[in-house]
Amino acid sequence: MTEQEQEQRTPPPENPPATPETPEAPEAPDMWDSIEDLWTWLDANRRHGGETGLVLRMLKLTEEVGEVAQAVIGATGQNPRKGVSHTWEDVQGELCDVVITALVALRTLTPDAREAFERHLARVTDRSLGTAAP
Repeated sequence: MTEQEQEQRTPPPENPPATPETPEAPEAPDMWDSIEDLWTWLDANRRHGGETGLVLRMLKLTEEVGEVAQAVIGATGQNPRKGVSHTWEDVQGELCDVVITALVALRTLTPDAREAFERHLARVTDRSLGTAAP
């Protein structure tokens, strides 16, 4: 067996050793605390209240989803005039914006956003996988 064949048959190590240069990631803030903080900030700085404000908060989701589409088109170079204008990392960021915007919108509808989300996620998981999430 040649050395090249041996290398091809040897699987990579399961847990590569940590390098001393790799900094530890800072502890992420609690997602629901962040959603509450964003909702509080947006609510304090809103230009429209009542039903109009509620509808505009929900419409923000459409804007964010459009930005996902724009990033995908840019990452794939589908617009010949612009070429490749985005990366898949840009798409990830835009998807995160959709999730954040949706959770803030949910918080706008109910102060119990976390419980509402977890109940719904359990129903979807059970319906899709046949087992409730732990």
